[in-house]
Amino acid sequence: MKLIIVSGLSGSGKSVTLDTLEDCGFYCTDNLPVDLLQSFANLLEKSEQPIFNRVAVGIDARNDTASLRRFDDFMQQLQEAGIAYEVIFLRADKNSLLKRFSETRRKHPLSDSETSLDEAIELEIEQLSPIANHASLQIDTTHTNVHQLRELVIERIGNKNAHSLSLQIISFGYKHGVPNDVDFVFDARCLPNPYWEPTLRKYTGKDSAVIDFLSHNELVQQYLNDTSNYLKNWIPRFSESNRNYLSIAIGCTGGQHRSVFLTEQLSKRLQEQGLNVIARHRELS
Repeated sequence: MKLIIVSGLSGSGKSVTLDTLEDCGFYCTDNLPVDLLQSFANLLEKSEQPIFNRVAVGIDARNDTASLRRFDDFMQQLQEAGIAYEVIFLRADKNSLLKRFSETRRKHPLSDSETSLDEAIELEIEQLSPIANHASLQIDTTHTNVHQLRELVIERIGNKNAHSLSLQIISFGYKHGVPNDVDFVFDARCLPNPYWEPTLRKYTGKDSAVIDFLSHNELVQQYLNDTSNYLKNWIPRFSESNRNYLSIAIGCTGGQHRSVFLTEQLSKRLQEQGLNVIARHRELS
C-alpha cells in the first residue's frame, strides 16, 4: 500500500490536492485524527481490495493540538509497522492566504470572535510545524493557481507511470523573490541579458529570437553545459537515497528571458536522459 499524508495551511490547496489524488485513483479521506492514523493504515493494508493500494489522508489543524505535537511519534509507529508513507505539505505566504480568504469569504478553522484571521494563520503555522518538518515534499502555492496545482500533483504524486525520481525545474525572477520550496537554486544573472536588446525586450526565453540570441552566446552555453553535467552526475545519487522529488530553480532578474531559456533547455536535456521532468515558468503564469 502507498500512503500519502497530505497537510498544509488552510487556503493553500490541500483540498485541491486531495481531490486531484482521488481523480488519479487514490482512496482519499480528509480530516483524520492523527492518533487514528496507524489503525486506519493497518485496516486498509489488510484489505485485499485494489482500491486501497493507493491511499491519501488529509490531516490539518482541526486535530487535537497535543496529538499534532506527537506527529513524529505517530510516524515512528508507521515505520515500525512496516507501512511506507510520504508526507506532503502545502503552504503559501500570509498575504496570499489573507487574499484567498477574503475572496472566498470562508472562515478560517482556527479563527473565532477572539482570534483574527491574521492570528489564526500564525497559530496554524505553529501547530502544523511538526508535520511540515516531516514533509518529504513541500509545495508553495503562493504563485500557483488551481489548474497549475492539479498539474503539479498529477505529475509529482499521482502519475502511476512516473519514474522513481520526479524533477521540477522552475524559472523565476529574483525581483519577485526566490521560491522557498526548492532543493537547488541556480543564479543566471551573470549571463548576457536580452532585456537590454531593444528588439528582444518584448519576448521571452520561449521565443525564437531570444533562443537564437542566447544559443549563440558562448558564456550561456558554458553555463548550460556545466549545470546540465552537474545535475546528470548528482541526480542518480538522490534517486539512490530514495528521494522521489527534486526541485530545481533557475533565476534571472525578471524571470522572462535567461531563466526561461535555461529551464526549457535543461528540461529537454534531462528528459533525453529518461527522467520525468516538469518545466514551470513562475513569472509567465
